[in-house]
Amino acid sequence: MSVSELPPLSSAPGPHVRAVHDQFHGDLLEVSMGPHHPSTHGVFRMIVTLDGETVVKLKPVFGYLHRNHEKIGENTSYLGSMPYTDRLDYLCSMTNNWSYALAVEKLSGQTVPERAEYLRIILAELTRLLNHTCLAGFLLQDGGASGTPLMYAFREREKILDLFEALSGSRMMCNYQRFGGCRADAPPSWLGAALTLADNYGRFLDEFEKLLTGNEILMARTQGIGRLPARLAVSAGITGPMLRAAGVAYDIRKVDGYGLYPRFDFRVPLGDHGDTYDRYMVRVLEMRESIKILQQALRDIPGGPVMDTKARLRGFRAKPGEVYSRIEGPKGEIGFYLISEGGPNPYRYRVRPPSFVNLTILEDLCLGHSIADTVVILGSIDIVLGEVDR
Repeated sequence: MSVSELPPLSSAPGPHVRAVHDQFHGDLLEVSMGPHHPSTHGVFRMIVTLDGETVVKLKPVFGYLHRNHEKIGENTSYLGSMPYTDRLDYLCSMTNNWSYALAVEKLSGQTVPERAEYLRIILAELTRLLNHTCLAGFLLQDGGASGTPLMYAFREREKILDLFEALSGSRMMCNYQRFGGCRADAPPSWLGAALTLADNYGRFLDEFEKLLTGNEILMARTQGIGRLPARLAVSAGITGPMLRAAGVAYDIRKVDGYGLYPRFDFRVPLGDHGDTYDRYMVRVLEMRESIKILQQALRDIPGGPVMDTKARLRGFRAKPGEVYSRIEGPKGEIGFYLISEGGPNPYRYRVRPPSFVNLTILEDLCLGHSIADTVVILGSIDIVLGEVDR
């Protein structure tokens, strides 16, 4: 049977294999990984062409989780779209809420009370801790480690989710931000619990790093693997920890200075090699900077309202115009592009998701590496398919 007569790859789950021929590489093997896989955090498929165990071609296949998010946003009220933003990156609903709220506030000219700005920063940095902690645990599991690092990570994640639930009523789909502020104020007991968590998180990171950062197996599996050159990162629009791991000092908290971030003292960690190990280390260092921001914000948070007294949520209509608003989410730049014609819902609603953009260079990172390395590289990108497919 010739290659052209081979049956197509099945769309059913499981690793499907077929032989192919390439004039440069000779006989190759095409493997379908997916459409589900343990390191994808959603439903995803990779069609990988192998020369032995070396990747010579990789095609990512999306769309299994498509939910028509943007078209729904164009037929839903501005406020009605807020809960949908929770479902983009369902690990990071607080930052999704903030980016969308910021876009509508710019479009409508609404102001945000100072206390609400502090709360938004506190919740954003707690979300960054949650996301990066989970990433470190997942990455080690993708590399073949036992469940110990992941369970340690999830133990700390639970403490942050408890805070989210106490404040918003939900652990993951928080629906907490509003145009002009936040839905509910944080009582003193909540702020005290958040400060205790921030003060103790450094100790957890010390223990976590003692277990992982200098681990020779982790270093062997990640150093020199999946290198991302700074030039490619910039030209491909990569953002967040992946970009900074490639040595590019670009953090929207510093570049745009949105919210009240210019008031806070923190640095932007950078990598030297852009490999999988640097992507891990940059996230660990970012967690330590998030702790510093949290301690400053929780110490200095002022009193006052958490909603603009002039804010109108029912019957809300934005002024005609267009706006793009972005923030530095845990995975990178998450932005919303809105066009208003003065009606109760946007004429155009567009999401700029970091997971989707960062995933576009997956093949570049995997070429020349083994199939086992591909799983670790994919895990280091840190994707959630909710915002890839939308």
